[in-house]
Amino acid sequence: MGPSWRKYTIEYCHTSDRFQKANRSTGKKFGLMVHIQEPKSPWEVAQMDWVTELPPSGDRSYNACLVIVDRYRKTPIFLPCHKHDTAMDTALLL
Repeated sequence: MGPSWRKYTIEYCHTSDRFQKANRSTGKKFGLMVHIQEPKSPWEVAQMDWVTELPPSGDRSYNACLVIVDRYRKTPIFLPCHKHDTAMDTALLL
């Protein structure tokens, strides 16, 4: 095997999707799993996320939704909003 084949093989292995998927990761290892404590009362812990790219609806043509979930009850609250609302707009919703 000549030097050109060696160079070709190394280059192929570094650019091949199949080789990259089979090759072990050399990055930082993941830490141990940590148990998330369950809240002891309602609204002790809440999660928020936005759902965007919805079709316009309502008299103000809302196209997004702010979803708030109480982790204790696991009950969602859906607040209509707009995709480009600012932090101040979100604060006023709450």
